Amino acid sequence: MDPDAVAKAFVEHYYSTFDTNRAGLASLYQETSMLSFEGQKFQGAQSITAKLTSLPFQQCQHQITTVDCQPSGPSGGMLVFVSGNLQLAGEQHALKLTIVSNGDSLIYTAEFMLDVPFDANTSGKLLRVE
Repeated sequence: MDPDAVAKAFVEHYYSTFDTNRAGLASLYQETSMLSFEGQKFQGAQSITAKLTSLPFQQCQHQITTVDCQPSGPSGGMLVFVSGNLQLAGEQHALKLTIVSNGDSLIYTAEFMLDVPFDANTSGKLLRVE
């Protein structure tokens, strides 16, 4: 199995789902996953999904520019670096986007994410998922 192809397919699935159905991301997180947002921490799939679905923008489109990956850890994890743009509905200019994901068992199943750092400057606010 080609790690680059797995990472790229996972990234495409994740951001397509984020753009069209954020609630559908719940199955990609574990109960040990953590989201940090403006000093608050959200742990577990339900809590993270609740936060993602309550973000102040309801429509967006991720435009992925690069996906780089490498194996991580003895359990077959994958470290994935993503860069691109985030276009919010009604905004003229896209926001720059950089994400580093440490997906435990991503290379084997591509079925969940353990940690996802995510930075995007959304109207002066910084969103970080760890």
